[in-house]
Amino acid sequence: MRAITLDEAVKIINATFAEAKRRNAYPLTAVLLDAGGRMKCAMKQDGASLLRFEVAYGKAYASLAMGRTSQLVLEKWKEKPVFMQDFLALADGPMFAEAGGQLIRDKHGEVVGAIGTTGDAGEVDDLCAVTGIHAAGFKTDQDFPESEMRRLNIKHTPSVRVSGKHETRRAAAARRHLPKKSKAARR
Repeated sequence: MRAITLDEAVKIINATFAEAKRRNAYPLTAVLLDAGGRMKCAMKQDGASLLRFEVAYGKAYASLAMGRTSQLVLEKWKEKPVFMQDFLALADGPMFAEAGGQLIRDKHGEVVGAIGTTGDAGEVDDLCAVTGIHAAGFKTDQDFPESEMRRLNIKHTPSVRVSGKHETRRAAAARRHLPKKSKAARR
């Protein structure tokens, strides 16, 4: 497993903050964890509010623990609250389910860490983090083609959807492979 260096971590966070400045975002806090969930670097912009470190850490940890962005962790929590409560009880660290946590992947797709950002709206936190990851030469889950998603265990959508509102790709594929019913069988 390739380890992310301190220089790379600092570069990611500095580029994240530069993007926040470009977007005129509220002051951010960023925490970068290595692939094993241990803190590599944390920085807080001037003016960032209290408890931002804990929130950013929780977003990064949730991404690593669940192998997906923290936004997808939130969606999983909404869909399967009992599972997520049990999962949290097993977790070695705090998990904060809200947008702003991104997995950091090398060019081959291996997870080398995660960054959690907080301070603005979750979507802005995510955009800043993605820019920081790219600036340091790394990739996010969204950078890999559909054909590589299964091999790399990349999740772009929740695994379970609310019945009647959404259909997962897996369910749609299974439905396409079902034999078609005859008109008599449909009656």
